[in-house]
Amino acid sequence: MTSTRSLRWCAGWAPRAAAVALSVLFNPGSPRAQDNAEMSIELVDPKVLRVCSDPRSLPFSNDKGEGFENKLAELLAARLQKKLDYTFFPQATGFVRVTLGAHRCDLIMGFPQGDDLVQVTNPYYRTAYALVAKPGSGLEEVTTLGDPRLQGKHLGIIAGTPPATYLAAYGLMAGAKPYPLTIDTRIDSSAEAMIKDLTSGAIDAGVLWGPMAGYYAKRSDPPLHVTLLTKERSGPSLVYRISMGVRYADQNWKRQLNRLLHDEQAEIDRILLDFGVPLLDEDDRPITEQTAGRAPGTMSR
Repeated sequence: MTSTRSLRWCAGWAPRAAAVALSVLFNPGSPRAQDNAEMSIELVDPKVLRVCSDPRSLPFSNDKGEGFENKLAELLAARLQKKLDYTFFPQATGFVRVTLGAHRCDLIMGFPQGDDLVQVTNPYYRTAYALVAKPGSGLEEVTTLGDPRLQGKHLGIIAGTPPATYLAAYGLMAGAKPYPLTIDTRIDSSAEAMIKDLTSGAIDAGVLWGPMAGYYAKRSDPPLHVTLLTKERSGPSLVYRISMGVRYADQNWKRQLNRLLHDEQAEIDRILLDFGVPLLDEDDRPITEQTAGRAPGTMSR
């Protein structure tokens, strides 16, 4: 499966993510971080929620607690009646190994379903890559990358992410502007650079991982238009479920998180929507404040 943290870590996964500085998830040759037979110590300190996090990766997280994963961690800590503590490390190659795998923390807040670097919880949101354009650009109604209205346009794309496959198939790469997939989030942001180019007119539209697209579009003046790319069927999926990541041996911890995610789904959705994260139900319909609280996927124990 294509990694969404390649979504996030390039652009979401992250997705978040995902599409997102994304690199560690897209590593098909990586062994599992922990073997199923590993002896579990579960939580090192049961009174503390220890979260593995990136110190500079908005809208997901930062060391000031300003991202939506920070807010979700605060929600979980409050419900679990635990103190919240972080282990910060850039989400690049080696992130899982030196954080969760080294027992320096017990939870990664955003991880795509289908990646085997960690054991994942039930998904708590579902989203997709998105096309971001200026209002009045004539591209607001474009719902697929094969739309004829994109021919001849200069599109921003994170190199190596799933949507790049579609751009190549539709003959759009010649006029595209690539942004680097693997970056050091402490000093750079491909998503910010793409949005800056879009607002300045250097590109006509951009393709970003949904959480990043929604976050930056909402904060632009005027707000940018975001269309989730849910209709592409001829190549890699552009829609992903995002879960949380724990060690393979930590079964009780995973079950506790699954129950909590189920019980707090409405509040989780509210936090995500407040950050502009475009949410989808299982039928690819947008989740709004009125429809929040419906868990994406089936709960497992």
